[in-house]
Amino acid sequence: MPLSSGIEGQVFIGPMCPVMQVGKPCPDQPYQTMLSVVRSNGQKVARFQTEADGIFHQALAPGDYILRPESSGVMPYAKEQPFLVQPNQYTRLIVKFDSGIR
Repeated sequence: MPLSSGIEGQVFIGPMCPVMQVGKPCPDQPYQTMLSVVRSNGQKVARFQTEADGIFHQALAPGDYILRPESSGVMPYAKEQPFLVQPNQYTRLIVKFDSGIR
């Protein structure tokens, strides 16, 4: 039987411009990457790639987890996020990678 709970959301990266200028918006952009989900004891329970637009949807059993954004180097970088999955619900998460552009 498929799980009716888990996480869903989107990944972004920014800043995308070296200097923010008045009248020239430079919003964060969707970002395709790998994400891992682990339990608090470090046991990996899922690893998946986001879509090209950064969107993800991953079924998980109810419980406490940590989302680990993956990066091949120092940048881009995103912090781990602890989260709780409730029965019969999808927890919404937004992941923001720092591009390192200043």
